Amino acid sequence: MGEGGTGQGKGRRSARSGGRVTLDMVAEAAGVSAASVSRILNGTAIVSGEKRAAVDEAIARLGYVPNPVARGLAGGRTLSIGVVTQAIDSPFYGGALRGIEDTVSAAGYSPLFVSGQWSAAHEARCIDTLRSRRVDGVIVLTGRMADAALAAVALELPVVVTGRTMKAPGLVALDFDNFEGARLATQHLLNLGHRRIAFISGDLKHPDGKERLRGYRAALKAAGLGYEPALVMPGNFTEASGLTAVERLIDSREAFTAIFAANDQMAFGAGLGLHRRKLRVPHDVSLVGFDDVASSVYSIPPLTTVHHPVYELGQMSAQAMLQLLVGELPTLALPPPRLVVRESTRELQVLRKR
Repeated sequence: MGEGGTGQGKGRRSARSGGRVTLDMVAEAAGVSAASVSRILNGTAIVSGEKRAAVDEAIARLGYVPNPVARGLAGGRTLSIGVVTQAIDSPFYGGALRGIEDTVSAAGYSPLFVSGQWSAAHEARCIDTLRSRRVDGVIVLTGRMADAALAAVALELPVVVTGRTMKAPGLVALDFDNFEGARLATQHLLNLGHRRIAFISGDLKHPDGKERLRGYRAALKAAGLGYEPALVMPGNFTEASGLTAVERLIDSREAFTAIFAANDQMAFGAGLGLHRRKLRVPHDVSLVGFDDVASSVYSIPPLTTVHHPVYELGQMSAQAMLQLLVGELPTLALPPPRLVVRESTRELQVLRKR
């Protein structure tokens, strides 16, 4: 009963009676100034974890709901961040979008997602749409827009782009070592005794596709093996293209004992193609993917793959954007690739060689 006169009690009565919980009430309950609460909500304050936790606890306890319109007007911002992905329904990009949403939402921002559909022209239209909505910044997940076009956008509002190593004012680029990841995947198969290793490439207009092919070739060269174009089948990062690639590979009658697909989705399609041709993974053909999407551990058999920290990619993209918005220079770097070995690969059994 002795707490009836505290800010906590007033906040509870206000919430229960339908009255509006104010910023001042949150500040009083957290023991900080209203200005500090405002800056924390806007993502512009650098405060101790203890102070931020006190504000978060007060907001939750009092049921405070920020007014994003008022906050945006006060700070000259809309508190929204545009995100250009390539395919909203992609199991790979879905993880990145979740990482972005979790991070910007915690800072009081709202993400606006649009799909570039692997078209530079469409990506440019998406960015124009986001600018018309007065977003505070734009995150571009890989994509096809030229570096110069992105640099021009960054002159007007902050830009974070993934899958590139470019530099420009107002822009931060985050890249993943696709070359090393592909080299690790191919080396794993070589270590298991495979020498006839087929490769299903991604779209070679895409930097990820180019780098993964380069890593595959580098591992073969280091092992003293020549590059055989007949063992390389084109794909476009979809399950259907992986299925088609395997059908073409088998029909070509080229001998192979293992397949490295440039992403997990194509590996799933390849696995289905092998199954339909009565070839067992890994007994007849070892299979490796790339990305380590959530479903790779549930495929039959579970897929050996290169872990691409896609959720962390989304988180870091969002963190870099939040730092740009407060005038800081981000210094973030993705962790290096690592191979996740599961049941889809095994040591070459000579008697089972195709």
